[in-house]
Order: sequence, then structure tokens, then C-alpha cells
Amino acid sequence: MKIHLVLAATAALCVSPLLQAQQLQPGLWEINSKNLQVNGQQLPDLQLLMGSLPPEQRKMAEQAMAKQGVAMAGNGVRMCITPQQAQTDKLPMQGMQAGCSQQITERTPQMLKFNVSCPQGKGQGQTTFLSAREFVTTVNGTFLMGGQNQQGRMESQGRWLAADCSSLPTRQP
Repeated sequence: MKIHLVLAATAALCVSPLLQAQQLQPGLWEINSKNLQVNGQQLPDLQLLMGSLPPEQRKMAEQAMAKQGVAMAGNGVRMCITPQQAQTDKLPMQGMQAGCSQQITERTPQMLKFNVSCPQGKGQGQTTFLSAREFVTTVNGTFLMGGQNQQGRMESQGRWLAADCSSLPTRQP
């Protein structure tokens, strides 16, 4: 169950900064994680981590993501950015883990730096916008797992796939 929380927080951290600097293209996005590390140890990609969960925990994790309009895909997740979300500074994924908040510390048209704080961890990140259809993000932080603080690092890449999001589950309020 603790891995479920880490996976949900990881997905939230990947996607949280999407709309803050450059206005991104609305539609279907794929966010792929790479270089996921805990205490300096390289972890397998998100798909392998999910596959290693017992079936009931995997189902719970997938259902939690589906409630947020997110689906597993490749080495990451797919999500929809609506036209309304693309035009605002609101973070569509921030509610993935209850109690998370984000503070933008620096912003330019091509880059944004941020701090994120969740009940089980906190960290700093930077997103670089390569275009309205592609970005890369790096997040470093600490999180509580197994009653101990862990150091984590994650890199992710987001890319726009299509204008139509109908292949995803509908986000539930």
C-alpha cells in the first residue's frame, strides 16, 4: 500500500507544474518517468513498479489514478489537459494526493522552478518547456516510507499526443 502512495505522489509531481509557464496545448498528454531514484538507488520504471504490486494493490492504484482522469501508459501515465486548464495557472493534478501544495519560486516563458509539499514528503523541481507540446521535469525531494525519510529524484518528459482525450477515464471531482 505504501508503494501505491509513492506512485500516486510520483504521478502528481510529474504533472503538477504543467500549466505554470508556457501555455501548453490542450489535449491528451503522456508523461514518462525515467531515472527514478530512492536514496541513490535506481528504481525500475513506473510500469515495472506497478507490475510488481499484488493484483489488488495494482487495481487500487489504477482506480485511484482513473478517478483523476489518469491512465497507465508505457513508462508513465496519460492524462488530459482541457482547454480551460491550459488557459489558467490551476494545477489539474494537484489533488491526486490529498493535501499537496505547490509554490512557484521562479518563472520564465521557457522554465519554471517550484517547491512541492505533501503530507508524506516535500521537494523542489524544475520544468523546462521545449515547446507547447513538450517539456522535461526534474524533481528532488524527501518522502516518508516505512516510517523513515527517503531521498528521491525523478526525471520525466511530457509530450502532447492528440487533441482528443476520449480514450481516458473521466476525472471524478
